Parts: sequence; C-alpha cells; structure tokens
Amino acid sequence: MVSENNEPSLWEGFKAFLMRGNVIDLAVAVVIGAAFTNIVNAVVEGVINPIVGAFGTQDLNKYAYCLKGSCKPGSDDSIQIMWGTVLSAAISFIITAAVVYFLMVLPMAKYLARQAAKKAEKEGTQEVLEVSELEVLKEIRDALVAQRGSGHTEP
Repeated sequence: MVSENNEPSLWEGFKAFLMRGNVIDLAVAVVIGAAFTNIVNAVVEGVINPIVGAFGTQDLNKYAYCLKGSCKPGSDDSIQIMWGTVLSAAISFIITAAVVYFLMVLPMAKYLARQAAKKAEKEGTQEVLEVSELEVLKEIRDALVAQRGSGHTEP
C-alpha cells in the first residue's frame, strides 16, 4: 500500500510507529505505573492515614478549612478548602517518587556507572597496549636508522 509518490500509506506509517520499541516500552511503563499507583494508594490509606489518624482523623480527606457557612455535612451554603485531599495526594506523590528513585533510578544509575567504568578500563588498557606497541615500533625504527647510519649491514 504505497502511494503514487512512493510514500508509505497512512496505515503503514501508523503500523511502523506502533512497532518501534520505544512505543511498546512506553505502553508497558504506563500499565506498570497504573498498577503501581494502586499499591501506593493502598500504602497511603492503610499505613500513612492511620499514623496521621493517631493525631486526628484516619481519613485525610476529612481535613478541611471552612471559608464560609457552617461546613457541616449537607450544608449547601458552605465553602471548604479540602487541604487533607491535597496532603494525601502529596504523600502519595512523595512515596511514589521515593520508590521509583530508590528501586529503579538509583540501581540503574549504579549499573550504568559500573558498565561505563568497565568500558573505560577496557579502553584504557587497549590504549596502553597501543601506546606500548607504538613505542616498540619507534625503538625498532630508531635501531634500524642507527644501523644504516653507522654503515653496518647484516649478511
């Protein structure tokens, strides 16, 4: 399905886009991220909220500041700032960021640093070998030049 001017069709282009590795990796990351969000939310609701609840209510979403009205359940004239919801989301974000950093980013960075060090060491060793080979060749050349210059010829 190639068009008249030798360009791939819209469908072929879309298919090529989907088959690139980074699109598949991104899709897997989104699915894993969604599943991971459920775990983080469970930790916040099951562990963090009860700890905070030791000092107040176990449901962070109930923390609010009343700007206007009675702010009692069922009151239509109240205006509330639900800062507990924001706090809960912030805690979830911090936990998610910490887990991602300590379990994924930091180990990968250490692994990549080790790989780079091994590669640099290997290249350094190869460079030393090349330099030493070059030095030996220079010495051979100098010895040959010295032999020719002194008039000695070998049988």
